[in-house]
Amino acid sequence: MKAETEVKAARRLWGQRRYIDVVITDEKAGKRLGVECKYQATSGTAEEKIPATIQDIAHWPIPGIVVIDGEGFSSNMQGYLISTGKVVWYGELEEWLRLYFGL
Repeated sequence: MKAETEVKAARRLWGQRRYIDVVITDEKAGKRLGVECKYQATSGTAEEKIPATIQDIAHWPIPGIVVIDGEGFSSNMQGYLISTGKVVWYGELEEWLRLYFGL
């Protein structure tokens, strides 16, 4: 397995260059995964940006997820994010990665 950070990949919906926080590659299988990381310590606007990130992921040349952590996500936003199938809590990431990469 190999991990790279701040990987250039396509453009955002409004044309700005997109950087993926982390790209994990299983070189043997040729499988790649982009990971965006979002932390919300207190309530605020960061959680409102994640739906746009989920839309951006649909335009990446590789599969991707958003990893979230922190106490600041409202219960309504938590429900929405998890329902997309593209968001994983940090505490569940290892299990999710094992499933995705078949480890």
